[in-house]
Amino acid sequence: MPTFVNPQKCDGCKALEVPACMYICPNNLMKLDTDIGQAFNQEPDACWECFACVKMCPQSAIDLRGYADVMPMGATATPLRGTDSIIWGLKFRDGTLKRFRFPIRSTPWGSIQPHQHAPEPDTETLKNHGMAAEEHYLGVDALPTPT
Repeated sequence: MPTFVNPQKCDGCKALEVPACMYICPNNLMKLDTDIGQAFNQEPDACWECFACVKMCPQSAIDLRGYADVMPMGATATPLRGTDSIIWGLKFRDGTLKRFRFPIRSTPWGSIQPHQHAPEPDTETLKNHGMAAEEHYLGVDALPTPT
């Protein structure tokens, strides 16, 4: 479901030099129209549907264009950004509304130590085709070696 910017809600993140959606988009699709001071998705067909812009937008101005087979004839999916979670509001064709809450983070800020299981790299290890700490993450004592 590609994203689009609701022009009634977008203020172009006036306090920032670059809008939040433009800063976070991994595909560089979000652009700022300086004439009107609003952001827009310049290529919705190329959207990766990661919804990083939806999560980042401080105005909740970014909506989803639902596919017809997923959200037919008037159904909507609306993201609502909170301080600690994203709340998805799904409105079905019959008017039924369901809400689902997903945390933005599952761990406290600064608590992740990504390389704690990996040994210090050396030049011989760099020649290996394996990944750092692969045994640990696969849950095995040692990787099999071809004979």
